[in-house]
Amino acid sequence: MRIFRMSVLASLALVLIAAPTIALAGKVLLRTQVLYPTNLPLAGEGEMRLANLVQTMSNGEVEFKLFDPGKIVPSNAILDSVSQGRIQAGMAISQMWAGKMAAASLFAGGPFGPEAPELVAWMLSGNGLKLYQEMYDEAGYNVKVIPFGLTPPESSGWFRKKIDSPDQLKGLKVRYLGLGGLVLQKLGASVSSFPPAEIFSAMDKGLLDAAEFAFPSLDQAIGLNKVAKFNYYPGWHQPSTTTEVLINKDVWEKRLTESQRTIIETASKASMLWVLAKGEATQASALRLNAEKHGVTNLYWSNEMLQAFRGAWDEVVAEQCAKDAFFKKVWDDLSSFRDNYSIWKKFAYLPRETGASD
Repeated sequence: MRIFRMSVLASLALVLIAAPTIALAGKVLLRTQVLYPTNLPLAGEGEMRLANLVQTMSNGEVEFKLFDPGKIVPSNAILDSVSQGRIQAGMAISQMWAGKMAAASLFAGGPFGPEAPELVAWMLSGNGLKLYQEMYDEAGYNVKVIPFGLTPPESSGWFRKKIDSPDQLKGLKVRYLGLGGLVLQKLGASVSSFPPAEIFSAMDKGLLDAAEFAFPSLDQAIGLNKVAKFNYYPGWHQPSTTTEVLINKDVWEKRLTESQRTIIETASKASMLWVLAKGEATQASALRLNAEKHGVTNLYWSNEMLQAFRGAWDEVVAEQCAKDAFFKKVWDDLSSFRDNYSIWKKFAYLPRETGASD
């Protein structure tokens, strides 16, 4: 009997010792500042999709509590705020941090970069995701990065007037982000980076002659079809785009269990597929609506214009590689992956149709 009592007491002691660990494995609330309003088509829907998936898959143990743009911190402060622990998580696009880390735009999908299948192949089966995390680590940011969205090609921009030659870009006031903006600067444009919430107003007030934001359905949602009537394609500056969820690394490593971390990573991949599928399925109707009801002319850049963009891009790449070692490291890895992938692409896919507008 004495041995039995000692065994019971020993078991109880082990339970009590383990209690704090069990408590840590309980519900984790992640206050999350998002870049896009949650009611925006696809971009906001993707944020909500990830949050809902994680909550469902974890039986409510993990909750991303989303706050619309600016509710806790400004959009341009999301990275710093997550890193410093002011908020536990943020949802954004790495292009936002190009001023802090030159390579950031390459992970969001850079000029003349890979389309969605190739980009996700590099990210998940190549070195892309490893380099993505390394970028934040080397720059001193205390964050875990996970891609959770993969959107269709962007529009190349909304213009107040038709552009027939590279010379017409000189002096043009345009809104462009990241590396694409550097390309247009090379061609003489005056480039600014208005945040999404200010683009329509800037165009409406004449502060901009042209602006790029996203793909047709999202551009339509913020009203760009009302303030400009020439919409150019292809989106040479972003043939595909990833969105990211940033989680404070202390929270990731110390507050979330291994199974909770796995749920977030798995839900992010599922969200990525959902965003890509819905994005590809819904753009045609947006293009038709713009043309048939809003008087928009959808245009495909001429070979002359595409060659001008490509030539300026080659110059930008050379400059970025020369002045930033990590940019060069990422660029070299991505280029090597793409050179190898091109063998498959050449044989596996039909040639892209080229042509003018509708």
